[in-house]
Amino acid sequence: MNRRVHLYISGSVQGVFFRDTTRQVAQSVGITGFVKNLRDGRVEVVAEGENEAIEKLVQWCHAGPPAAVVESVEIHNEPYKEEFEIFEVKRSG
Repeated sequence: MNRRVHLYISGSVQGVFFRDTTRQVAQSVGITGFVKNLRDGRVEVVAEGENEAIEKLVQWCHAGPPAAVVESVEIHNEPYKEEFEIFEVKRSG
């Protein structure tokens, strides 16, 4: 079953390779979507894929890369749209 999630990760999550590592994790489990830094210091992730793969990514986001300090992960389930072809890092916005 396919699933789409919209995540907002808070904490010390910018400048610690969170985006690039998220991209690597997502690509390794076959997820499409994007990750980007937000101006308020959070990281935003929109991801689509198999439910099991999405769960792996969500769990990973609770820890992040070694230099990150994740305080919270806000999870919004959204209708699956099959909107993306790849998983990419987007410019901050």
